[in-house]
Amino acid sequence: MTGLREGERRRSAQDVTYRFLKQRIAELPRDGGTFLTESEVAQAAGTSRTPVREALLRLEAEGFLEIVPKKGAFVPPISDAEVRAVMEARELVEHWCVHRLVPADEDFLTELDRLVERQRELVDDPVGFIDCDRAFHRAIVRKAGNPVLAEFYETLRDRQVRMGLRAVSNENNRVARVLAEHTAIVEALRSGDQAKAGEALGTHMSSTLAALHLPGQP
Repeated sequence: MTGLREGERRRSAQDVTYRFLKQRIAELPRDGGTFLTESEVAQAAGTSRTPVREALLRLEAEGFLEIVPKKGAFVPPISDAEVRAVMEARELVEHWCVHRLVPADEDFLTELDRLVERQRELVDDPVGFIDCDRAFHRAIVRKAGNPVLAEFYETLRDRQVRMGLRAVSNENNRVARVLAEHTAIVEALRSGDQAKAGEALGTHMSSTLAALHLPGQP
């Protein structure tokens, strides 16, 4: 029983450290690389180095950083060109997917409604909000039924999570705008109008580019 409780404490410490570190990375300047060390993260998070090490490994697997032996964890810069390229690729994939989903079945629309409501509950938790945002878009892509596109899309989102966290953390109205835009996408899918669904998605992508401080796509 003691071992079980100890395991739960370790998992809890790792989760807390992971969320702290993910938020810390989101707040780093986008245009410069940064090294993080286990000791400085442990001190800032108020935890031991073991959960920090585990959280760093987890974030490396998710594409947020690269662990460099004897130096620490390197958080690479993200260029404007990379942001734009990721967003353009996302829009191509998701636009195709929403068109495939019209008309959408009611069970799936209920699932999307649930995800929007879950996001609404996470307005004070940027990490949780972005995780739920990813779940919303992932559901649309997977429902379209093309596993090759779905796998490609996951790699795009791995690269964009840090961008999205920064936007949500730094812009006061971004959370409310995302919720409104997600709701509009669901309602457009519910309407059965392909053009309307594509327009709702396009509005959301343009808004995301603006939140990332990039001009809209031509």
